[in-house]
Amino acid sequence: MNKDSGQTFRVAIVGAGPAGLMAAERLAAAGLAVTVYDRMPMPGRKLLMAGRGGLNLTHSEPLDRFLRRYGEAAARLTPAIEAFPPDTVRAWCEGLGQPTFVGSSGRVFPTALKASPLLRAWLGRLTGAGVRFDLRHRWTGWDDNGGLTFRDAQDETVGERPEATILALGGASWPHLGSDGGWADILRAKGIDISPLRPANCGFIVGWSDHFRARFAGAPLKPVVLGFGGASLRGEATLTTQGIEGGAIYALAAPIREALAGGKEAVLSIDLRPDLTLAELSRRLSAPRGRQSQSTFLRKAGGLSPVAIGLLREVEGNSLPNDPARLAESIKALYLRLVAPSPLERAISTAGGIAWHELDDTFMLRKMPGVFAIGEMVDWEAPTGGYLLQACLTMGVAAAEGVLKRRIVTMPPSGEPLM
Repeated sequence: MNKDSGQTFRVAIVGAGPAGLMAAERLAAAGLAVTVYDRMPMPGRKLLMAGRGGLNLTHSEPLDRFLRRYGEAAARLTPAIEAFPPDTVRAWCEGLGQPTFVGSSGRVFPTALKASPLLRAWLGRLTGAGVRFDLRHRWTGWDDNGGLTFRDAQDETVGERPEATILALGGASWPHLGSDGGWADILRAKGIDISPLRPANCGFIVGWSDHFRARFAGAPLKPVVLGFGGASLRGEATLTTQGIEGGAIYALAAPIREALAGGKEAVLSIDLRPDLTLAELSRRLSAPRGRQSQSTFLRKAGGLSPVAIGLLREVEGNSLPNDPARLAESIKALYLRLVAPSPLERAISTAGGIAWHELDDTFMLRKMPGVFAIGEMVDWEAPTGGYLLQACLTMGVAAAEGVLKRRIVTMPPSGEPLM
């Protein structure tokens, strides 16, 4: 039962992802009547999927460097993140009985390395606090009187008229898990400025030959150093049937995507042997080849993997340079032309969304008092590494605080709304 059931302030949270669930937790703890709506049959579907390979909660790097990962949105997100920083996220997770650890890359994970134990404990806390879940409810907007409308599991229209609403509907990536971006048209009809939804942390289409695709699709390319637009980083990539993806690609995705959107050519540089200098690689390739095939020679003398050799031939052609110095240059700086981003539905996350000028400091829509918007619905993006989940949790806390402040203004101690 809610703590202040005698003076009920009802909050509807639309979207049962991390941002919405965190807002629900904070509001229920303050005694408000909270209902979470979601069109999927269970909460946290995308969180569960993200946790299959190890749930990356946040990052342990210094906060000033951490905040820079949010690019142009850093100034707007900084106050909220400082109020609910990475160390607090770890303490929150451990409070749910899920201890955490810092990996070798500085990323923070629950010791269980899965999302399911954390989600189970979290949902248990929420239901114990009185949070109600209305699942299989697809949000369709507002009625003529300002009430929320949904289509339920029987495809019937149901309504709710809460004192405050938090929209946490996600972006448009992985739509089969619930976030399909359909909210954008609903909000645009209300005059809300929304930047087009675009893939973030995405792979890119290359256009492989049939031979290369058949042989190397799914193969990992590591370790490599990738470069674009003056930025470079060491990491891994995976070759796909359509192109290339992986952590190192995702980190460079935003500038590559914007270059392509602007009609510019996007050429990725790949150092296939980052642990060797150009001079040392050239020296090794100057050794007599003897009767070895070219592939065997590149593998033994150059230290290239079969997939690296295949990629080198795919880009440079089968007739590789005979000159050791030129061959070494190709290996150290292989230029791969990217054609287009992978489709939005295959991206890790979404760029674009509600423009920042539409929101106040508590993430409430300026044109729609009492309606808040958080998570990937808002126009921000960040690389993988814990930054995405951290921001979503942070925004959930900030919006909940905004609702609590609004409750004080609109609901006096007597429980009667101000006129």
